[in-house]
Amino acid sequence: MKTTCKAIMLVEDDEVDAMTVRRALKELHVGNPMVQAENGEEALSYLRQPGQVMPCIILLDLNMPVMGGIEFLQVAKHDAALKRIPVVVLTTSDEQQDKVASFDLGVAGYIRKPVDYKQFVEAVRAIDTYWTLSELSQ
Repeated sequence: MKTTCKAIMLVEDDEVDAMTVRRALKELHVGNPMVQAENGEEALSYLRQPGQVMPCIILLDLNMPVMGGIEFLQVAKHDAALKRIPVVVLTTSDEQQDKVASFDLGVAGYIRKPVDYKQFVEAVRAIDTYWTLSELSQ
């Protein structure tokens, strides 16, 4: 996420989890700005603003009020302007149906949020490393 990538979008309603993501990104020296939406509807509203710079990656929780992650994916992955933005699900859900639905809707990855902070940082590091390598190969 350090190369040409601009903003990282976090779609997360739990402020403690959002702070944990911010803290992990800071600890890993990821300098990209982070934009947060508290649910899928808010994220779509942000992404559809005219002239909005698209994030290079979306970190998506599944369990949110108003519009959850699966509903967000159903809309975003069928929108020509949004469907190519890579989405990594970062959730507490370990439901097989959520995993299957997420991959059926074109997510780039599915990571269950570790409870332990050090493991959480390692999960974010894995996402960062993957995207940095992916961008370098382009």
